[in-house]
Amino acid sequence: MSLKLKFDGKSVDWNEVVNILIESGMPHRSPEVHKRAFYMSHPVLFVYSDNKLVGFGRAISDGEYQAAIYDVAVLPSYQRKGIGKLIVSKIIDMCPNCDFILFASNGSERFYEKLNFKSNNTGMILSAGDLNPAATHVHDSLSDHTEVNTQS
Repeated sequence: MSLKLKFDGKSVDWNEVVNILIESGMPHRSPEVHKRAFYMSHPVLFVYSDNKLVGFGRAISDGEYQAAIYDVAVLPSYQRKGIGKLIVSKIIDMCPNCDFILFASNGSERFYEKLNFKSNNTGMILSAGDLNPAATHVHDSLSDHTEVNTQS
């Protein structure tokens, strides 16, 4: 199997990103939200087989010592062929010296354990939905020029 790796979101079909997340049983949002998330992330990786998007992943990193991996997904028919491992390995390679965190989807914990990730009982999460049930849609309505007053 010949794979092509892309390290940017140019020419990505964001509907396919959503379809792969759905087929993989992972949480998903609108194509536009995923596009913004990937464009605001570094590094990102898209994997193609015969010009078909078959997997992807992204991280958010300070580039120095911390990174968080998100949205690692592979089409089910391409799973167990090393593509997920390739995605995670390339992301790690692009953030040398960083410690990595991630949230594994239910059932994928063993995959990450094989890549030397370890469970951590001290992780905490504050979900946008816990703060404001409408918060998951707030970014869709923000313009690029929103001003925020931080003075009391």
